[in-house]
Amino acid sequence: MCSYDKVSEAKAELQKRGYSYDYAINPENKCLVCHKTGMNLSPIDFIIDEFHRFDGDSDPDEEMIVYAISSEKYKLKGVIVIALGVYSDSEDFAIVELLRRRIKD
Repeated sequence: MCSYDKVSEAKAELQKRGYSYDYAINPENKCLVCHKTGMNLSPIDFIIDEFHRFDGDSDPDEEMIVYAISSEKYKLKGVIVIALGVYSDSEDFAIVELLRRRIKD
């Protein structure tokens, strides 16, 4: 797994590798929202291919985890970015937990 210094670097490299969709978490509906298509997608249809944690040593705004996820069902690959620390949201992590249970070995 690669190591990146910034969230933007990780996202750019993942996009080059085919993770072209950006997803947001909608905790109210317990789903992922695709920014390109506007579709609401079930997190249980996705697996985490890899993730990159940024502890914000030089910039607290960079305290995040970038997840590269994919879905065989939808034939989609994309990225979810979750804030850590002060900006974290427990509801976001509850949705990510649905993904985590399906992580690849």
